[in-house]
Amino acid sequence: MSPNQPTLHLVCGKIAAGKSTLTAELGRRSGTTVIAEDDWLARLYPGEQSTLADYVRNSSRLRSVMGPHVVALLRAGVSVVLDFPANTPASRAWMRGLFEAAGVPHQLHHLDVPDEVCKARLRARNAEGRHAFTVTDEEFDLFTSYFVAPTADEGFNVIVQPMETQGSCVAR
Repeated sequence: MSPNQPTLHLVCGKIAAGKSTLTAELGRRSGTTVIAEDDWLARLYPGEQSTLADYVRNSSRLRSVMGPHVVALLRAGVSVVLDFPANTPASRAWMRGLFEAAGVPHQLHHLDVPDEVCKARLRARNAEGRHAFTVTDEEFDLFTSYFVAPTADEGFNVIVQPMETQGSCVAR
């Protein structure tokens, strides 16, 4: 993959696995922009994000308008780091449609972090109060119950980010 060729970067990982940290690092590359679902949801739907059903509804709305925008950016030569969770086969299918429509390569960064580590990070994040959303352990468990790691038969270019390098090193 040419360093100047636009690429769609996708992230897969549980809540507080380090997806936003990784996407911020990827986004520092020249000719690259980050589109972060949490930022958009917090601004478009303030106070409307309190249940899993709210998230599914609002995320679906956001994807319907963001999808064509992402494709347009990629076609214009801009790499996109999509800070949306690629955590289910259905979400990854939507993302596949984006890079296929744009005719560009992709990388699916999988952050494989144990639940206990994610929960500890989540509690620290909640205590800092800087994230758009506060998530309880119970909500973490609910969202995690839907998590499905990518499999080889899905055909993605997967880069597994080992836990010790997440947030500090990006596979190149």
